[in-house]
Amino acid sequence: MKISFYTSRIMTLTRATESAQHGPQVELPRERLARLRKERGWTQVELAERVGITQRLVSDYERGRLRLNADIVVRLANALEIATDELLLTKTEQTPLRHKSSLRVLRRLERIERLPLHQQNTLLRTIDGFLKGVAS
Repeated sequence: MKISFYTSRIMTLTRATESAQHGPQVELPRERLARLRKERGWTQVELAERVGITQRLVSDYERGRLRLNADIVVRLANALEIATDELLLTKTEQTPLRHKSSLRVLRRLERIERLPLHQQNTLLRTIDGFLKGVAS
């Protein structure tokens, strides 16, 4: 598809405006999408297949011709195995993800909570002593 002079000029101005607005260090979501895809060694076709869209749509999102909507952000994040924040937010805006507790640990905590209070205290002192020894 041939792009007219006017369209190419607008696209150049848009890129310049985006760079001026966000500064040289900030990576735009569309640029981040392309980087994340390339880091995985995937083509646009491969990403499109994983998301369930066409390669042309991936290209349009990466070039900024289409804006990312909520549905596509979720689908892209799932395909890339990342949080939506990682796709949308700059590194400084991202909040660290909390580590999920292990189901094994949670089940044990539930069992501990069912123990009589004096046994809970004894067990917790034992755990605290162990953790103190490991931390040293």
